[in-house]
Amino acid sequence: MIGRDGGIGRDEGTGDDGGRRHVVAGAVLGVGDTAGKLLLAQRDRPAAVAGLWELPGGKVEAGETDAQALHRELVEELGVQTEVGEPLTGQVILSAELVLVARWARIVDGEPVAHDHRALRWVDATELVRMADAGELVPADTGWVPELLAALTV
Repeated sequence: MIGRDGGIGRDEGTGDDGGRRHVVAGAVLGVGDTAGKLLLAQRDRPAAVAGLWELPGGKVEAGETDAQALHRELVEELGVQTEVGEPLTGQVILSAELVLVARWARIVDGEPVAHDHRALRWVDATELVRMADAGELVPADTGWVPELLAALTV
């Protein structure tokens, strides 16, 4: 398990929080040629957020931990194997049934391909700030921008 500093973490999160099902997003940090960058995915649907950029991920299924679900979702959405790390701070209530959480991750095998999104892009801290200021990020992910920036500027 990895933290934003690359250290070892613990698995936590059961996919359910006070009766709300978890949706887990991945703060995928680059390595090698993409070091110092964050992977964002451009939404294709629903219409309210189509064209906006997000941390990739998806819903936690029954019996999965948040970390297991994120690993599965990144295989399905991006075609990559990942090491999933610690959770980011906080959560976002999406509805009476859903709560969004996020975890750090890094790709350990494969090159990401947009299977469920319009496009993918690696962004550095400057580009992330520009995108946030321009309203190009999915609103639910914007609360994590300061924490993401801290990881990108280490």
